[in-house]
Amino acid sequence: MSGAAGSPDFFYREAQRLGYVARSAFKLLQMQKQYKLITPGSSVLDLGCAPGAWLQVACQSLGPLQKGGAVVGIDLKKVKVPSMHCDARVQTVCADVMSLPKDQIRALSPKQKGFSVILSDMCPLVSGIRARDAALSAELGMRTLELAVGEAGLVQADDSIEQKEQSDVSGSDPEHRGILLPGGHLVVKLLESEDVKDFSHICKPLFKKAARLRPKATRSCSREIYLICQGLLSLKK
Repeated sequence: MSGAAGSPDFFYREAQRLGYVARSAFKLLQMQKQYKLITPGSSVLDLGCAPGAWLQVACQSLGPLQKGGAVVGIDLKKVKVPSMHCDARVQTVCADVMSLPKDQIRALSPKQKGFSVILSDMCPLVSGIRARDAALSAELGMRTLELAVGEAGLVQADDSIEQKEQSDVSGSDPEHRGILLPGGHLVVKLLESEDVKDFSHICKPLFKKAARLRPKATRSCSREIYLICQGLLSLKK
């Protein structure tokens, strides 16, 4: 058996052996092992879900069918729900997350109340121009964060905004509220740059914990890094 454990070849072969549609499954499996983001009964939103490996891991993490829960994947590409490791709790939607209205995404969640876990594995079409790619990646990340915590959350994270404005924005208007439930978890993929530091700075006041992870299954040539935010705090009223 060629290729050391942990090498790209190893993860590719393991994905085939275990029935995952891509080696990226091992990135989420590692996050699950370390952070236990998805629990039985969770409602999971997977942004940039193609080709479906994270849908598989998310569904497995929900536990048996009778435990309930749901997994919704959204991608620009039409994604067929993988037959292995997925069940009736998984559905996919072909749409552009950058323009899809927040209320339409919320409507896909159980009882239309929102999701307990939001995963974003979205990545821009890489041009090879590092600064440009990093900026596009940060844009996708900010869109994910805005969907998760809403305008109210972003304002609350900005220490320079006056308290009066905070309370105005944190109102009950659904468009101002995010689709991540209080106590929920958020995972965002970014390309390493100064933007990652800025992004972490915005997220930290909104969650109980925020950590960075470069999963073992990441290719050595890749600059991708994941920001893992746990326990969304309730917005100040």
